[in-house]
This record gives sequence, structure tokens and C-alpha cells, in this order.
Amino acid sequence: MFSAPWRGLAARAVAKQASSAVAKTPRILLNRNLNKLSNTATFRYSSTAGIATREIVSQALRSIGSKRESQQWLKLFSSAQNFCVLKVGGAILNEQLDLDELSRSLLFLYELGLYPVIVHGAGPQLNRLLEEAGVEPQFSEGIRITDAKTLGVARKLFLEENLKLTDKLDQLGVATRSLNGVFTADYLDKEKWGYVGKVTGVNSAAIKNSIQAGYIPVMTSLAESKDGRLLNVNADTAAAELARDLEPLKVVYLSEKGGLFDGSGGKISQINLDEEFDYLMSQPWCRYGTRLKIKETKELLDTLPPSSSVAIIHPSDLLKELFTNSGAGTLIRRGDKIQKVTSLSGFQDLSKIKETLIGDYNDVSTTATVDRFIEFLSTNPFRAYYDSSMSCLAIVLPPSADRPVATLATLNITKSGWLSNVAENVFLAIKKDNPSLYWTVSQADENLTWFFEKSDGSFNCNNSVLFYYGCDFDSDALDSIYRDFVSHKHAVIGDSNLESRLRRVA
Repeated sequence: MFSAPWRGLAARAVAKQASSAVAKTPRILLNRNLNKLSNTATFRYSSTAGIATREIVSQALRSIGSKRESQQWLKLFSSAQNFCVLKVGGAILNEQLDLDELSRSLLFLYELGLYPVIVHGAGPQLNRLLEEAGVEPQFSEGIRITDAKTLGVARKLFLEENLKLTDKLDQLGVATRSLNGVFTADYLDKEKWGYVGKVTGVNSAAIKNSIQAGYIPVMTSLAESKDGRLLNVNADTAAAELARDLEPLKVVYLSEKGGLFDGSGGKISQINLDEEFDYLMSQPWCRYGTRLKIKETKELLDTLPPSSSVAIIHPSDLLKELFTNSGAGTLIRRGDKIQKVTSLSGFQDLSKIKETLIGDYNDVSTTATVDRFIEFLSTNPFRAYYDSSMSCLAIVLPPSADRPVATLATLNITKSGWLSNVAENVFLAIKKDNPSLYWTVSQADENLTWFFEKSDGSFNCNNSVLFYYGCDFDSDALDSIYRDFVSHKHAVIGDSNLESRLRRVA
């Protein structure tokens, strides 16, 4: 039911008041008054940062989405035992503008009491130093061949880059702790790659103690072998091993490219691995680094809780990725395959379907209404879309003689369904099967903006909104639907609309 709490993505705007078709409403920005967030977060302004800190935090708030989005994600992150593993590439540290962007974002997180675990590399800098020393960098199968001389240069360089980042953060008033000896490793293949390590252990106690004491832990990807030998570890690999040990909600890889791209050069906004992995692997454009990254991400997420996700973003988009539903770079989740049934007998557990439809409205009237709706489905064609955990359930009625456009009769989504992005996957499945669709929502619905984003247009009338996609507002297909919508003076469009039924008995 569209209006139930947590039944959809967070609302980002208020519907426009109009008596004719209107375009989609743009997302509003977070209120600039910092005091508005006082009920969800405590800001700690250090004496060394002063006015500069306030300005940076204010700018960060203005750069992200709505207040409601930010508060929801902040509440989630604050309650997590481990919030985020953040991998910073050497190229980011090498560019002053990117380093400044990253530092301001980390200050913002720190002021909110959020402490990402940072691991960084220094690949481009190492290549430059080796070339200046007359040593040509050598790679085999994408892995740097590390001899004793290369390792010596790398050790010095990594410490310098680590100090560069921690000094920058210290200047802003962010308490950091540089950690050494976090990773233990064995030789990956000494004869083939030299002093390159494969991580065998993570000293997570040092990381957790740092966070508990109020510090952001920062570490290089260097590891130690059992015999005390320093070994070079790829920073992406080190971040993945950190994530496996800490099981954070977010694993973020900062990239100057800002995400993964498809064959036409468009940025891939999100990937649901359960649904799309095989398809992506079969695409001719999915090669080299893109293919490897998707494959490695799947291997990582298969070892993490379902709530964990991987994001590949540009440093300037870190806060937008964390605190908005739309994100900024490429978000990758394990996801959940969307199941489809076209009859009540297709459901494995009809009682679970009924329980999902009733939701939070567990009273006699609601139960009776849902029972009648299920009876309606027993004698009328429909298609239901849902995930295995039933965190999202949608029921669509096909076009008919009096309804030439498919109808979204109900959409139920729980809090966990929202956090795991199931709603997006369900709606994508609906759109693949239904070239045109309409649905109605109360104008007071807290998820209204999400519906605006999914539609091609809308019509407001008497505190209800008619949404549609795949057809023009003045088309014959939508004409009868529009007339019924206006004449009823509310969101009732036939008894097929479960939301309308429930609204009558609420």
C-alpha cells in the first residue's frame, strides 16, 4: 500500500498543486539550517576548525538530497557496528582538488560521528618514482612485480602518502590514527611476482579500538609476512579483505572515473548481481577492468551480509552516494531475483502474501478488505512481482476493454526492501513487462517523489495524484482513466485498487 510507512523510497519533494498534467517534480535540496538535523545527529566542532568547519558541513548538507533521505541514512549508518570501508586510490591523493574534496567529505562524516575505515594505495606515484630512478615498472597478469628495490621505494612512498592524507585531515580538525601492521600475508608467488602478498589476516582489533576512541583509522595496503618481511598488496584487494573481516554496510572505491560504464559510454547507475551478472558477463563491452571489477565485486559480496553494498564513485560524490537514494556512481548489490506469478496457486505461501498486504494495518476491517482483494485476484488476471524475502510485493493488472493501460494495483515495500534497493528492481521488472502503466497515490504520501521519478507525467486532483508512463496524457488510452479519476474525486479507480479499498476502511 503506497502510503504505509517504509513502503517505498524516501520522498524527496512535494507534489505540485495543479489541475492539469504536470511534469516530474525535481528533488529538493536539504534544508540549509543545520539545527534541523539536531534530532538525529550531534555535531562536534573542534576549536581548530571553527568557522571553516561550519562552512564545510553546511556546504556538504546543501550538496546532498532531501532532509528525510539524509536522516534515514544517517540513522542507519549510526546504528551499524561498522559503517564503511573506503578505498582511496593513489591517483586521488595525487590530485590536490580530489584530495580537498575527499577531506571535506571526511570532515563532514567525522562531525556526524561516522568513522570510515580508510585504506589507500599509491600506484601512479610509485610508477613515477621508479621511472625517475631508471626502473621500468613491471606487471604480470595485472599485478606489479615487486623486487627488493621496488619494495623499498614503495615503503617510503606509502608512508609519505599516508602522512599527506592524515596531515590534511588533522588541519581540518579530524582526528585520525595511522595504523601499521594491520595486514598479515603470505607470498602470492615469490618466483613470479617477488614481494607481493596475499592477505591471510586482518588485525581488526586495532581498527575497532581506533574507532571506539574517536579516530578515523587510515592505513596503507602494505602487509607483513610471518617472518616479518614487508609485502606489497594491491589496495583494492586489501580493501576487500578489510570488508570481509569487518562486514561493513558500505564498501566504497573512489575512482577518478566515477563509476563503471556500459558499451555506449553511459555510466551504470546500479547493478543487481543476482539478476544481471550473467547478462553483463555476456556483453561484448564488458571487458578488461570493467569485467574484472564486476567479477571481484560479486566474489566479495557473496561473502558479506545481504545488506552490504559496493559503490564506485568519484571523490566529489562521496556524500551524495552515502546520503541520497539516487546515489552518484555505480552501486553494486547482491540483490535478489525478482519472482513473478500469474495466479494465486503460483504463490508458495498465500498466507505470507496476505500478511504482506495487510502490513501494519492489522485490524478486522483491513483483514476483510485484503480477503476480498484476494478473492478478486482469484477470478481476474494479474501478475505479481516479489523477492524471496517478500520485502517488496507489487501486483499489476493487465489492460482490459475498459482499462486500455495496465494498472499497478498495489506496491508494498518494507524498510529492508528499501535499503536493499528491491523496489527499484521490482519496478524495473514491471516496466519490462508493461510498456504502459498507471497508478494513483495520495498527495500526502511520504514516498511521492519516488513515484514522480518513475512516471512520464501526472495529474493532481483533490489531494490525489494519477501517475502514468508509456502514454501521452491526451491519448485515447488514458482518457477513460482520467475521466474516472476526476469524477470519483479521490484515488479510487475501480475495486482493483487495493490502496483505495484500504483508504475507505482506514
